[in-house]
Amino acid sequence: MGISLRDIQRLMREYYFKRDMERGLYATFTWFVEEVGELADALLSNDKNKIEEEFADVLAWLTSLANIAGVDVEECFKRKYLRPEGPPI
Repeated sequence: MGISLRDIQRLMREYYFKRDMERGLYATFTWFVEEVGELADALLSNDKNKIEEEFADVLAWLTSLANIAGVDVEECFKRKYLRPEGPPI
């Protein structure tokens, strides 16, 4: 089953948008940063299952944050990295 970044962002909107909007941009960003820290710990532990779980959490929080900010993650990624002149250095 294929899933795009847009699909992921839409799913996170369905699940968490109301709660995340009530929490606000700054507080949601704080949760995102906490998840990045948990990913760092998982990478240091070298526990593949934990690493995979934390990557999923970071992506979920990133797309939730983008929903609050009104950013389409897939579109901005395409604009920056799928350019005719190639990705930025």
